[in-house]
Amino acid sequence: MTPFSYHKAASVGEALSLASPTSRFIAGGTNLVDLMKENVVRPERLIDITGLGLDAIQPTANGGLLIGALVSNADLAWHALVERGYPLLSEAILAGASPQLRNMASVGGNLLQRTRCYYFYDTGTPCNKRQPGSGCPARTGLNRIHAILGASEACVATHPSDMCVALSALEAVIHVEGRAGKRQIAFADFHRLPHDTPERDTQLATDELVTAIELPPPQFETHYRYLKIRDRASYAFALVSVAAALHIQGGVIRAARLALGGVAHKPWRDPAVEQTLQGQAASVALFACVADALLQGAQPLSQNGFKVQLTQRAIVRALGEAAARGATS
Repeated sequence: MTPFSYHKAASVGEALSLASPTSRFIAGGTNLVDLMKENVVRPERLIDITGLGLDAIQPTANGGLLIGALVSNADLAWHALVERGYPLLSEAILAGASPQLRNMASVGGNLLQRTRCYYFYDTGTPCNKRQPGSGCPARTGLNRIHAILGASEACVATHPSDMCVALSALEAVIHVEGRAGKRQIAFADFHRLPHDTPERDTQLATDELVTAIELPPPQFETHYRYLKIRDRASYAFALVSVAAALHIQGGVIRAARLALGGVAHKPWRDPAVEQTLQGQAASVALFACVADALLQGAQPLSQNGFKVQLTQRAIVRALGEAAARGATS
């Protein structure tokens, strides 16, 4: 680990004034400290934001929920308003990491966590995400865990978060503050596909800070399922995950959301495919057609072709369990 300075900010304004391309904000530190230990990132300054008061969960005027960026993953997952109105989010968070990590990790940090690609963490190998222009050895090397959708010649890494897959399905909005002022970013636009600039994971500028996540009014409290397929039962990142949310009235699907994790550089959604579910009765045949449509254009690598069929089956299962959940409760 290389030397760095440390500053505990007393306000959002002070934190932003200290921000630079060579500094990093730190809260729980559950990902950043690991990256620093491995010399993947070498910030000259850490800006501690844990005292900024961004740790509240409160209803919004339109019936949604505003979640402060410093709320811990554990507090969010077990909060009564989340369990009641957004159980898909609670289920996704509890599928990730370990209780100890969830107690430490912040919501804002979860949004910004970096890929677990082997080559990204190994500073002895090239990596376009770590050193732009150096190459992507995963394309022809060890790529079992890598992307089958939305990848590029420059990068085939996947996004590791469980929470973000659920937030994508719920169409959250990210509140951001920077020196230029405040803005809101739709969740679908927050994370980036790699294209030829895989070193940039999100749309955040270097002087911007995530302050909150806003959820719309509840719509999928009954028919939901977060399904995570992984190599072991706990403390493992997803090979494939599915966040399925259905709004069913009179036996007919009125609204549907479907987001995938473990298959792309960001949580993967296709609203056009989701719309094909509307106005139809839930069935295995319908869900299979949706799965096939969502995997159109998949480009597996030498070792992860199994992910295509695994993802298709996971989609059918998650949608089926989401539809049945309300029927049996």
